[in-house]
Amino acid sequence: MLELRSLESGYRDLTVLHGINIEVRTGEIVALIGANGAGKTTLAKAIAGLLPVRRGQIMFAERPVERLPPRERIRLGMAHVPESRQIVAPLSVADNLRLGAYAQQHKLGEDGIKRRMAAVCDLFPPLRERLEEAAGNLSGGQQQMLAIARALMLEPRLVILDEPSLGLAPALVAEIFRLIVSLREQGIAILLSEQNAQMSLAIADRAYVIEMGRITLAGNGRELLGRPEIAERYLGVGTAAAADPRAVEAQHVRLVHGLKAILHDG
Repeated sequence: MLELRSLESGYRDLTVLHGINIEVRTGEIVALIGANGAGKTTLAKAIAGLLPVRRGQIMFAERPVERLPPRERIRLGMAHVPESRQIVAPLSVADNLRLGAYAQQHKLGEDGIKRRMAAVCDLFPPLRERLEEAAGNLSGGQQQMLAIARALMLEPRLVILDEPSLGLAPALVAEIFRLIVSLREQGIAILLSEQNAQMSLAIADRAYVIEMGRITLAGNGRELLGRPEIAERYLGVGTAAAADPRAVEAQHVRLVHGLKAILHDG
């Protein structure tokens, strides 16, 4: 679905990403984990077309898109939910959702837009109850729901989620991750850029670690949890415990069982 080949990008004279190679396949969650400033948001913006590609290639649905403007990438089925959400606060919730379908409004027509709005509200019932309210009146968690729902108005093939749990209470974080899992079940490819490594690795099919704009490790969640440096740096396991495979395995089991309980609660 998505493949980055030796990608380089950045801001003005500053190159932030160096030779990035990653792949996201249809119907899987791929986690991108890394510290603040590692390059996660820059990568999300480059894929979405908000930053220029200096070198390398972005393949989406088996075609190069690195020279296409953001609107064309959207039309191909790529949706980006930015870190800052970027909802339009003075507009109503309904109008924010309409903006999500803007690139396809002529194709969909009013009836099609209403059908999609009803479908995303089925995923986020609190939004249905506040469709006519100003989006700025929503809570932080509801605004994140709106940002994801707006992206889903496109019926995308790929969703790029940049820090969806940032600033949310634990209960709302669980709700967001529950939704991400449900999107995978619908066959949508997900690139999940997150500082919450525990939750991300627990639900991801595969994962990449990015440090200083370079991919330093790749594998599935269990493989990455088996790396002492990852367990210590991102999962809160001390140096001695991280070096013990039994401790790492126990950490993995607690993570997965705990997250499954959250995802299937209620």
